[in-house]
Amino acid sequence: MPLDGLKRESLAALAKKIRLHRLGAGEVLFREGDPAARTVWLVSGRVEIQRSGQPPVFLNGATVEAACALCGGSPRSATVRAVTAIEYLSIESELLDVAITWDQTGIYEVAELKQEFASTSSDDWMTTLLTTKAFHRIPPANLQAIFQRLERVPYKAGETVIRQGEEGDYFYMIVSGTCLVTRETPLNRTGLKLAELTVGDTFGEEALLAGTQRNATVSMLTDGVLVRLGSEDFRGLMSEPLLQRVSFERATEIVARGGQWLDVRMPREFQTHAIAGSMNLPLFILRPKLGSLDRNVPYVVACDTERRSCAAAFILVELGFDAYVLKGGLNLNPQALLRSA
Repeated sequence: MPLDGLKRESLAALAKKIRLHRLGAGEVLFREGDPAARTVWLVSGRVEIQRSGQPPVFLNGATVEAACALCGGSPRSATVRAVTAIEYLSIESELLDVAITWDQTGIYEVAELKQEFASTSSDDWMTTLLTTKAFHRIPPANLQAIFQRLERVPYKAGETVIRQGEEGDYFYMIVSGTCLVTRETPLNRTGLKLAELTVGDTFGEEALLAGTQRNATVSMLTDGVLVRLGSEDFRGLMSEPLLQRVSFERATEIVARGGQWLDVRMPREFQTHAIAGSMNLPLFILRPKLGSLDRNVPYVVACDTERRSCAAAFILVELGFDAYVLKGGLNLNPQALLRSA
């Protein structure tokens, strides 16, 4: 059983994502050939395991044999049917694989992190990182370096973390507490409220990826603890593994299979020239308008260069979207501009 070798603290974090299910006698748990998105263990009851061209095999819960996952690997190698009412555990297979990799390479050292953040709700924060799909794309060696270089910073309610107009220097993750995001406009100097952020949320990436000044102010609503990663470490260790750059030819294939062009330039730029069929969602309003995007649709993000599109794609990937960056941007892909004002 792959969980046997995990550290106790890692098991505790994973346990929060394992679910107990029940199935009635005669019902099929899964069929041969099905994709194996989740890893399953039989807890109680009796199942029949039927492989094509072979006699059925029976398995009982609470036995040594049941300690192994049912028909691991994808696609499923057999059809499993409940002979009696059964109980079984399941967890997302990709999440399990990431947890095992982190644990066995010494990267996901929960005990050490708990000691570092002893006075905070670190369990929730670490579990959030573990289950964030964006982190699944980061190589283990990078993750190890990220955790080694994270800096813990406590803040008091009312303190400003980053200020609109300043140069970007850090990427932040919230370990405990709540933050308020505001943006100053010519008509509202006190700042418009954009969002409230809480444990597991991140901010500060746009300025680092786009090489621009901060486009909003983030302040503490409550006392809290943040961890931050310096700009160079963020770009080299974290952002690059998450960004998928594609050629215009590859991008058109993605769109042809149900994807969507997403132009993150300003409306006036978009109206002057844009890709036919693209939607316009400027980078500065991307977060507040995420509800207008479909998580089941892959997005190819474009701007004149890669600056704004990289920042937008990072935000989307971090929040669970499937996003790609048009390599070189529109300036290096004039054939993409099929519509002009």
